[in-house]
Order: sequence, then C-alpha cells, then structure tokens
Amino acid sequence: MKRAAKIDDNQSAIVQHLRAIGCSVQSLAAVGKGVPDLLVGRRGVNSLIEIKDAAKTASRRKLTEDQVIWHKLWRGQISVAHTPAEAEAVVMVAEKWAELRTA
Repeated sequence: MKRAAKIDDNQSAIVQHLRAIGCSVQSLAAVGKGVPDLLVGRRGVNSLIEIKDAAKTASRRKLTEDQVIWHKLWRGQISVAHTPAEAEAVVMVAEKWAELRTA
C-alpha cells in the first residue's frame, strides 16, 4: 500500500505565490525518496525546491536522511525555501545565473 505524500502546511501558499509571478509549478512530493517537493519553471529556467515550514521548530525543518543523500548526489540546482519570498528568490537567482551563462 502506497503512503500519501507528506506536504508541508506552507506549500500551497508557496505554489500560489510562484504561479502568481508567472511560474509553472509541478509537485514532486509523491515521488518521495528525498526528491525535492517542487519543480518550478519560469522564462525557460527550471528550479528544484525543497519546501520546509518556517512555522515548525528548527529540528522539524531539518532535511530527512533521504533528502540529505539526494541533495549530495544531485549534480544540478537544488534549493530549500521556507516562505513564498524565499521560493521567489530561488527562481530569480536561477534566472540570473542562466542569463550570465548565456551572456
């Protein structure tokens, strides 16, 4: 029997905010195994974002063992966001980095 994906309480607000600034957002939460929560695209640039809830204690915001391993092994961009503003900053930095690479 497959378990339901565990989604942080703030994920919905973060997704809404990202969509409001023109992002496409795909939840990857059901994949599990340390894979980040969101795949976000904007202006031809993709970002992977792990969502952690800023309202929780620091010990409950830590990456799981699977997430730590996944982050270490992933050879591309991966970020952690606690708020809509942090998630937006991830997207903006990724866009700026992509612009600099093509300049």
